[in-house]
Amino acid sequence: MEHSLLVWLLPTLALVAGVAIGFLVARLLPNAAPNRTQRQLDDIQERFDSYQNEVVTHFNSTATLVKKLTQSYQEVQDHLADGANRLALDDITRQRLLAALHSDAPQAPRERLTPPRENQEPPRDYAPKTPDAPGMLDEHYGLKK
Repeated sequence: MEHSLLVWLLPTLALVAGVAIGFLVARLLPNAAPNRTQRQLDDIQERFDSYQNEVVTHFNSTATLVKKLTQSYQEVQDHLADGANRLALDDITRQRLLAALHSDAPQAPRERLTPPRENQEPPRDYAPKTPDAPGMLDEHYGLKK
């Protein structure tokens, strides 16, 4: 009888010890995994916030530089208009210079002087010849008799 009691008692004690050890390990490890995941999430969020700040700073700097560029362009335009008013010799020249400075509309493309013909032949890289005239590869071509 002692033998059958021992057969049942040892596995039962091993089962209870395994459950206790499993319970302790399960309580310790899940706390470590969420903490590590939370730290990784916080790190990624911090890097993302830093990136967003860099993007905002970049576009603010770009807007400031474009504003300065526009102001400089306007100053150059005013300087040229003032120079045209002061330095042009006559009214016609002054009007042409000012019209050229203030023409904001895009210019229309120029028309061709001669429209292309429909059946226009491309240029040849050789001289045409009559049927009974000697060609350029003839021995007597270009020699006077």
